Amino acid sequence: MAEYKEIHGTKIRNYTTNPDNPITGEVWYNETDNVLKFQYPNTTTSGSWRTGGSLNTGRYHLAGAGIYTAALAIAGSEDPPNVTNVESYNGSNWTEITDVNTARELLGAAGTQTSALAFGGFAPPATAATELWNGSNWTEVNDLSTARHSLGDAGSSNTSALAFGGNSTQFWAVTESWNGTNWTEVNDLNTARAHMGTNGTATSALAYGGESGPPILAVTESWNGTNWTEVNDLNTAREKLAGAGEDNTNGLAIGGTNPGIVAITELWNGTNWTEQNDLSTATRQQAAAGTVSNALQFGGANPGTNSSTITEEWTGAGAPIGAWATGASINTARLATAAGTKTALVITAGASALTELYNGTSFSEVNDLNAARQLATGIGLSTASLCTGGDPPPSPVQNSAATESWNGTNWTEVNDLNDARRQMAGAGTQTSGLAMGGDPADFTANTELWNGTNWTEVNNLNTARNAMMGTGADNTAAITAGGYSPSPTGGATNANTEIWNGTNWTEVNDLNQGRHLLGSSGGVYTSALAFGGSKGPPGLAANTEDWNGSSWAETSDMNTARLNYGSPNGTTTAAITAGGTPPNTTETEEWSGTSNLTKSIDTD
Repeated sequence: MAEYKEIHGTKIRNYTTNPDNPITGEVWYNETDNVLKFQYPNTTTSGSWRTGGSLNTGRYHLAGAGIYTAALAIAGSEDPPNVTNVESYNGSNWTEITDVNTARELLGAAGTQTSALAFGGFAPPATAATELWNGSNWTEVNDLSTARHSLGDAGSSNTSALAFGGNSTQFWAVTESWNGTNWTEVNDLNTARAHMGTNGTATSALAYGGESGPPILAVTESWNGTNWTEVNDLNTAREKLAGAGEDNTNGLAIGGTNPGIVAITELWNGTNWTEQNDLSTATRQQAAAGTVSNALQFGGANPGTNSSTITEEWTGAGAPIGAWATGASINTARLATAAGTKTALVITAGASALTELYNGTSFSEVNDLNAARQLATGIGLSTASLCTGGDPPPSPVQNSAATESWNGTNWTEVNDLNDARRQMAGAGTQTSGLAMGGDPADFTANTELWNGTNWTEVNNLNTARNAMMGTGADNTAAITAGGYSPSPTGGATNANTEIWNGTNWTEVNDLNQGRHLLGSSGGVYTSALAFGGSKGPPGLAANTEDWNGSSWAETSDMNTARLNYGSPNGTTTAAITAGGTPPNTTETEEWSGTSNLTKSIDTD
C-alpha cells in the first residue's frame, strides 16, 4: 500500500494547534486535540433562487431558450392578447429584440440566444408553425407534422430540436425531431400529456409532470435519442411547470400547479428527484433556461397576476460561501471614514484629523487631515482619494462642505461641496466622484458630481435620506441603499436601493434588511456588498448582503455587529471594514468571497 508521502510528496506534519494557512486537502495532526485534521472549501449544500432583472413585457404561456446569462423570452400571452414580443437577457437586464412573426402562447422553443427555434402553440387555434432565429431575425420554416399547444421541448440549436406531447383535439404522445429543415415523427412518449416540464437536447431529454386530462402527473420519462423510458417520479405531481437542465442525467423542475400555484423546486440527478429551496414567488406557466448549476425562470402567472415580469436566477449547490475574519487593528478606536481596498486602505476623520494607512498587514499613522471632522465621506483609493463633508467637532453640529484630496502622502484642500452636509454616501474615484444624500440639517436627496476640480449639483435621489451605503466605479454609474429617511415620527431606517446611470436615479429591488450607518464595498454598481449598520430598535446589525445587479441576497454575517459608516472598501470577493461603533473600536474585519472548513478525522 502506498504511503501518504508517496501520494502527496510530504509527510503528515504535527502542529500544537492548527497551521496558519493550510493547503486545501492537506492533512495534519493536531497534538492538542489528538486528532488528524484537513481543510476543504466551504460551499452551499443546496441551490437557491434570487430575483433577477424584470421582463419589459409581463406575460405567461411564453417559451424560453439559452442559458442564464444569455437567454430568450419568446411570445406568450398578456392575458390577453397573445404577443409576438421577444426579449434577450444578458445576466442582468432584458432587452426587446426582433419579434416572432406569429403571435401565440403555449409554444415550445429550443436552442441558444443566437440560434433558436420556436414551434407550435395556440394562436388560436393550435398551430404547427415553426420559426427559426439566427440571432437577428425570425424566419418561417417547415411546420410540425401535428399542430398542438402546451407541448414539451428540447434542443441545442436551430438545427437540432425535439417537440413532444401537447394538446389540441386530444392529449398527444407524439414526438417529432427537427434536423434544421424538416420535422420527423419518432417514437412516442409512454404517457400522452401536456403542460409538462422539460429539458435537454434532441438526443437526451427529460419530460416530467404535466396533465393528461386529469389527473395531474408526477411521471418522468427519459429520452435517449430513440425511445422514451419511464424513470422515477417527481416528489410532487404538478402541471404548468418549467424546466432547465443539460440532458437526461440532470434537470430542474420549477414551480407549477397542484392544484394551487406552487414554488416547489426539484433537482434530478439521473436517478431521483430531490426537493431544493423554493422559488421566492410561487409561479406557473412560466419559461426557463439554463442548467442545474445556473438557471433562469421568467414570466408566468403568480398569485398576484397572470402576466408577471418577475425573473428569478438559480445557483446550484457548490457555490462558494464567503466569510469575515479578524484583521489587523487600527491604532485609534473610532467610526472612521475610509477609502481603498482590502490590502491598501486609508482611514481618516472619526471626530479627529488622524489618518492611518493600511498595507495589507498593519496600520501606520501618516499625515493628518487639514480639518478634523466626523461622519465624512471617503471616495477613491489609498493612494488617490477624497474626504468630503462631515461634521467638525466639537458639538453642536456644524456641517462642513470642505473637500480634501489625498495623494498617498498629504491631504490638500480642494473645492468645496455646494451643499454642506454629513452622513453622505460616496462613489467613484478621486477624479470622477459622486456624493449623494446626507444630513444638512435633517434629510436631503441632493446629489453632486465631482469632475476632479469642481462639484456640480445633478439630479436628486428619489428618496431623501442620510447614512446609507454607496459604491460605483465613477460618477456615471453607482448604487446606494439603505439609510435613514423622513417618516411621520421624524425618521426611519429604510431598505430602498437606487441605481445612478450618469443622469438619473432609478429605484430597484430593496435590501432584505433595512438599516442605516452601514458599510459597503464593490467598486461597481452591478456588484456590491452592504454590511453592518443599525436596523433601529432592537439595535445593531451584523447582516451582510450581496448585490448581483438585480437583487440583494443574505450571505455570511460579520463577526461583530456594528455601525460601519464609510465608503466602499474593496470588492464583493475581497473587502475590509476598519473601526466602528458603539463603542468605538479598533477592530478590523476582512471579507473573502470564499472560505474553508476544517474537519477532524476519527482515528479510533
